[in-house]
Amino acid sequence: MTTNEGPLHPYWPRHLKLDNFVPNDIPSWYIVTALFSVCGVLILITWMLSGRTAVVPLGALRQLTLCWFAICAFIHLVIEGWFSFYNKAIPGDQSFLSQLWKEYSKGDSRYIICDNFIFCMETITASMWGPLSIWAVIAILRQQPIRYVLQLVISLGQIYGDILYFLMEYQDEFQHSEFVHPVYFWFYFVFMNALWLVIPGILLLDSVTQLTHAQSMLDSRVTKAKRK
Repeated sequence: MTTNEGPLHPYWPRHLKLDNFVPNDIPSWYIVTALFSVCGVLILITWMLSGRTAVVPLGALRQLTLCWFAICAFIHLVIEGWFSFYNKAIPGDQSFLSQLWKEYSKGDSRYIICDNFIFCMETITASMWGPLSIWAVIAILRQQPIRYVLQLVISLGQIYGDILYFLMEYQDEFQHSEFVHPVYFWFYFVFMNALWLVIPGILLLDSVTQLTHAQSMLDSRVTKAKRK
């Protein structure tokens, strides 16, 4: 809520009115450390299990891809799924995931006000890319033929959503964050979201390469069969 003494919240633009807003009681450093610790443990577990459960030995690139999709499944289903279900309650809620979103909203206040675009994007992400990421993990471990198709579809969807995410804020002149703030703007808003452009971009190219090679091999076999 805004008073004559100034806003009682840390979000931008400063004139935002937030009814029932309750400040976090967990320190920012603890929230960020806990998030990255969980992701680190998940990566370590996925890496270790991949050596035991994969039907064929996986190279370092495939293991890293496996870890990436495990992280995607966790973030899309748990963290973004939480926002999708509880977005209206987040400003006044003190559960850890709600406080995580209130912390992240310092870099993009569209989350704390439940912007329509953000709600739609996160709901699609949680309901589609989350389950497909789990399937991608299984497909890579079991060497299912569909694995590169899944990799392509998920990566393309992530890139598309991220481009829209940045462009919508660009159209709003970056008013939902303290512009050029080293943590809230550059780390929360730019860096953490740019990961979903860079890594999916690499995996998209990898998928195209693998699928093109497979199609070339199939075409070659068909051509040889016809010559016989």
